[in-house]
Amino acid sequence: MTLPPDHPPIPKPKIGVLLMNLGTPDGPDAKSVKRYLGEFLSDSRVVEIPQIAWQPILRGIILNTRPKKSAHAYSQVWREDGSPLAAITRLQAAALKDSFGPDVLVDWAMRYGNPSMSDRLTAMKAAGCERILLAPLYPQYCAATTATANDKAFKHLAGLRWQPAIRTLPPYYDDTLYIDALTDSLEEALSALDFTPDAIVASFHGMPKRTLQQGDPYHCHCQKTARLLGERMGRELTIAFQSRFGPQKWLGPATDETLVALAKAGKTKVAIFAPGFSADCLETLEELSIRGRESFEEAGGTHFAYLPCLNDSPVGVEMLRSILARELEGWVRAG
Repeated sequence: MTLPPDHPPIPKPKIGVLLMNLGTPDGPDAKSVKRYLGEFLSDSRVVEIPQIAWQPILRGIILNTRPKKSAHAYSQVWREDGSPLAAITRLQAAALKDSFGPDVLVDWAMRYGNPSMSDRLTAMKAAGCERILLAPLYPQYCAATTATANDKAFKHLAGLRWQPAIRTLPPYYDDTLYIDALTDSLEEALSALDFTPDAIVASFHGMPKRTLQQGDPYHCHCQKTARLLGERMGRELTIAFQSRFGPQKWLGPATDETLVALAKAGKTKVAIFAPGFSADCLETLEELSIRGRESFEEAGGTHFAYLPCLNDSPVGVEMLRSILARELEGWVRAG
C-alpha cells in the first residue's frame, strides 16, 4: 500500500516489555530524597490514610526531618552508576534486550522517580509497540507495590487515544522457576561463606498488619515463598519482616528484633537474605547488610552475612527471561 506523501512515518509493529520497580531518588542528597519521598508517601496505596489528614503530617513533619537521614543512608550504598535499584534494573533490562527476538523491545521504568513510566511508555508507543507486557518485578503481590505500579501505567494509558494492547506479569512467589533460581543463588552464596550459619533469615519487606486483615495476599505469598524455598533447600528458614514505618502495627516478627533475639539465644552465626526484592536496594544493602549486622553483633553475634538478591546474575536473568517468555506466548513465537 502506498501512503500519501504527507503521511507521517509508520514504524514497524513491535512488542514491548516494560520492567517496573519501586523507585529511587535521583541522587543521595536531601533535596533529591525529599522529592522522591514526597511522591512515594503521597501514594494512597502506600499510606492508606485520607489525604486531608495525611498531607499536613507528611509536608509539615516527615518531609522536613526524614530526607536528611535517608540521604545519609543512600550515600552509604550509592554506586558509580547510580542508585543500586536503578542500576541493577537497568542491567536486567540490558541483559534481556535480545531475548525475545528483534521485534520485542525491553525497557525499564520506576513507579516513583526516573525513568518514569509515562516517559518509557510514550517511547515504546513511538517505537511502534502495539502490545506491551507490563512487568512489575515483585515476586509477591501487594497493593502497595504491584497494584500501584500497574495503576501508574494504566493512568498514562487512560490518556491515549490509540492504546496498545496490555498484559501484566502475575506475581511469581510460588513459581518453580523463581524458587529454583533462589535456591541456586542462595546455595552458591552459602557455600562461599567461611562459616556455617546457625540460622538463615528470610527478610521480607514489612506491610501494615491491617493490609492482611483487609484481604491483601502479600503475607500469605511471603509465607508460601519461604515454605517452598525451605523445602527445596532442605533447610529451616526464619521468616521476618523489615522496614517498619510509623506507629501502626506491622506484620511481624520484625527483622531487627529477630536478629537480636537470635544472637541472645546463642545463634551467633547468621545469614540473611531478602526474597521479596528482585534487586538489591537501600532496604537490603543499608538496612540489612549494614544496620542489621550492627544490631546483630551488638547483641552478641559473631558471624553475619547478607546474601544478595538475584539481581542481574545469570540465574536471575534466566529466570526473568523464562517467566516473561511465558507471558509473551501468543504474541511472540516460542524459540
